Amino acid sequence: MLATQQLTDFLTVVADRPDQAAAQHAAVECAARALDADLAVLVVDGGVAAVVGLPADAVPAYAIGQVAAGRLSSLTIGAEVFTVTHAPIGGDSPGALVLGRRTTAFTIEEICLLRGMAQVLELSLQALQLVEAERRQAAEHGRLIDSLQRRQRLFDELSTVQRAIARREPLARLLNMVTESAAELMDVEMAGLIVLDADDPGRAGLVASYGIPDETAARMQHLPVAALGAAGLAIMGDELVAVDDYASSPIAVPEVVRAKLKSLMALPVHENGVVVGAMFVGSHTRMREWDKPSQEILEAFAEHVSLAITDSRTLREMSHDFHDSLTGLASRTLFMTRAESAFATTRSGGVAALLVDLDRFKVINDALGHKQGDRLLAAVADRIRDCLRADDTAARLGGDEFAVLLPDVAGVDTALPVARRIVTAMREPFDLDGRETFVTCSVGVGYGRAGSEDAQELLVRADLAMFEAKKQGKDQFAAFDPAMRESFQKHLEMEADLRRAVLRHEFQLRFQPIVRLRTGDISGLEALVRWQHPERGMIPPLDFIPLAEETGMIVPIGEWVLREACRQAAGWNARRDGLPPLTVSVNLSAVQLDRADLPDVVRSALDESGLPASCLVIELTESLIVDHRPETLRRLTAIKALGVRLAIDDFGTGYSSLAYLRRFPVDIIKIDKSFVDEVGDVPAAAALTHGIIQLGQALQLSTIAEGIEDLDQLTELTDGNCELGQGYYFAEPLTTAGMDELLFPAQGEQAGERAGK
Repeated sequence: MLATQQLTDFLTVVADRPDQAAAQHAAVECAARALDADLAVLVVDGGVAAVVGLPADAVPAYAIGQVAAGRLSSLTIGAEVFTVTHAPIGGDSPGALVLGRRTTAFTIEEICLLRGMAQVLELSLQALQLVEAERRQAAEHGRLIDSLQRRQRLFDELSTVQRAIARREPLARLLNMVTESAAELMDVEMAGLIVLDADDPGRAGLVASYGIPDETAARMQHLPVAALGAAGLAIMGDELVAVDDYASSPIAVPEVVRAKLKSLMALPVHENGVVVGAMFVGSHTRMREWDKPSQEILEAFAEHVSLAITDSRTLREMSHDFHDSLTGLASRTLFMTRAESAFATTRSGGVAALLVDLDRFKVINDALGHKQGDRLLAAVADRIRDCLRADDTAARLGGDEFAVLLPDVAGVDTALPVARRIVTAMREPFDLDGRETFVTCSVGVGYGRAGSEDAQELLVRADLAMFEAKKQGKDQFAAFDPAMRESFQKHLEMEADLRRAVLRHEFQLRFQPIVRLRTGDISGLEALVRWQHPERGMIPPLDFIPLAEETGMIVPIGEWVLREACRQAAGWNARRDGLPPLTVSVNLSAVQLDRADLPDVVRSALDESGLPASCLVIELTESLIVDHRPETLRRLTAIKALGVRLAIDDFGTGYSSLAYLRRFPVDIIKIDKSFVDEVGDVPAAAALTHGIIQLGQALQLSTIAEGIEDLDQLTELTDGNCELGQGYYFAEPLTTAGMDELLFPAQGEQAGERAGK
């Protein structure tokens, strides 16, 4: 608690200064006093900004710069030798806070305290820069806003918020203050702040609001980020999202449209450069054009939210003595400090780091509850400890992500056995109140040499390697290779292109007919999404669907597919002149099924298109059903109650079980192509396929054979009483125009004859 008090005192002293120069001088004086240092120097933009313990003209600027860069651990000035340490300062004017002693070296705890002070100073300087910028702009007659009076109001509001941060106001009160001020100054009826869950960054909740009904605010808790519309896109894309006409936007959330929202703007909120949430404002009374001044006002308020959150969490980390309260492992701050110390003191030439990320922890956490999830995390921490040496450090970085520091190692090969032990240890079942629970992990291994790399680069390398282990199938480890940077960069570029594709409507549908095998009649269609990239051309689903699911972009993509497929099928059915109506099948991802509003989205798509519910088939994968939670079954039951039919896709490739066929309201099983491929050549495959068909008949389920490509396969399946089928033997996935010609050939010929005349 002494460190926390010292940090609070430091903040009070620095925040009380009227300008940056005064804050800088107060910072070095307070830091020197708190850490009993004989020398304190603040370096900003390569120059000495403030100094204690020496005349300003006696400071060896070059040597101080070497200390600030981490290249020197001692400093000789005249006849005196100082043991030195430093803490970096980021922001628009980067620098470092350097301390020196003539006697003892600085402890790890003192270095951590110095880093906390540097973070507080960085925040305070940023705040002063904002206030000074607002003051200058106010003096320049409101360059960015319509009038000097409005600029002065912005300056006053931000100054009030800054003073509240300095007074240590509770974080919740600060966030509500910022939200209300933003709404009033921007003349909007609604404003809010969404923050990511600390232990589940794929979900977020509303923490402050203005003009949002209490019942709506209560529902906006622990929601998937992808379900948050414009705010979710701002978080996932780390960019401003401005929607002037909300109702016609492709990212509009139906419930929000029904609430008569006209315009919405959202902006990400950061903590130490990392996105932790989003701030949004909206108008119900009129459409707004979110011009540059409006955007910059919201940016100013979002920046102050970032300051408040970063300040609050910095103090909270200090109060926990740099250890994770749940697992007892080191915190991220302590891990990074020890990593930097390991680089400075290594005897073998290098340091290794392992990044350990649990596979499918979210599924387990949602299924068992957060209390059991916390118990599992604590048990995982114990297993990681058991795999390490006495001098190694294990840390929990947040959520289900852990890190291991291996100091003083000769090369990456020394770290690989540790990674192998951790992966193997996680495969053993965990006992949670008598229930066996299984979880695996993916481990990335990074290695750096002293003098060539630093702690931040080491963690980046481990993170890239962990990403590669995930990509290769999880439940394994991978060591960093320089080629991983290029691979990850391509991944980021594809992700950015995918986000733009949603806003630019670059997706298209293809339709493959589903045929009655005995008659050859088309009874339905499967809707398949394709991405027409403006530069790369047509991108197949396997190249972007996994990324869309990982980023949550599958939600707006999947909703568009559902609505467009229903609209197109309804149009075709209206032209069939007494023939039985066609069904349309749409694939559903696990991310979409995680949305509480999914039944409402399906109902809305049917209502808007006029397609009868009995003509819509929702396709689910086997693994999605096996990994279900109680909410999954409730949502599927609600969709089934609309009259929609449900199908299991790729049946037989995953966890086929009579239990889930009985439990889930399934109507159709689709036999995977891998069985159909061999049905005419391999007797065992034919027998297994016939067994699946008979199983479907016994359970009164329709069966569809996927991937029929030749007459032998068709004959074998027809003789086995398979009801329906699809594949290239009948037709490849067709464009809307191509399917139109297939369904209505006579109309196409008549149109051609009219064109010829």
